[in-house]
Amino acid sequence: MKAAILTDIHGNAPALQAVLKDIDQQGNIKQLFCLGDMIGIGPHSNEVIEMLYSRKNLTAIAGNHEQAVLHLVEGKGPLEGHKGMQQHHEWIAERLSEDSIKRIQLLPQAIEQEVEGQHVLLTHYHMTDEKLDAIERQPAGAKWDEKYEGAPYDLICFGHYHILHYFRTTRRVYLNPGALGCNDVAVARYGIVDIQKGQLDVRFTAVPYDNRSYLQSYELLNVPDRDYILKAFHGNQLEKEMI
Repeated sequence: MKAAILTDIHGNAPALQAVLKDIDQQGNIKQLFCLGDMIGIGPHSNEVIEMLYSRKNLTAIAGNHEQAVLHLVEGKGPLEGHKGMQQHHEWIAERLSEDSIKRIQLLPQAIEQEVEGQHVLLTHYHMTDEKLDAIERQPAGAKWDEKYEGAPYDLICFGHYHILHYFRTTRRVYLNPGALGCNDVAVARYGIVDIQKGQLDVRFTAVPYDNRSYLQSYELLNVPDRDYILKAFHGNQLEKEMI
């Protein structure tokens, strides 16, 4: 069975639309695994959620941006570690539809399931303490094997760090296809895993799309922290075009 691995869409509807079109054109992808951070950073949170939930073959989990926005929606204040983005997350929360909020509230933080005889873990990130945080910022398959010693997983899919990670050890496969919605060039990234009994084949795809209107929407919608976001998460692409 072939599954598409999507993560860190971050409210970028045009990027997601390009990826879903690419998936449909292939015609043999049976499952979508979405690893969190569907919302936040970009302004199209409702649109992204609607596009994903229109798919009958979606399996999704929460990321830290879903958790941070829900903290505010539920009157719990900013999520620990996310106080610097409170104004931005409040802007997102104010614009989420009731349906979007209900869907996010039902998201688990991780999912374990068996697919074609393979044990799969879907998680947004693995951090539980500062030591693990340091390991994951410079990851290596052997270190992760130590962390997951005794765990049954054959495949661990994760996101959060926005860059591609791919490690294949004698024990399992670890993969992060990179952020779908945040790149310094006009491409949307995702991964495809062909899951068969005793075999895991992985490939990564970068789908080109026109992101100019999307990037311009930050200014048109007066998105909080837009200057920082466009620089840190999109490489100041609009400014580079003007040079």
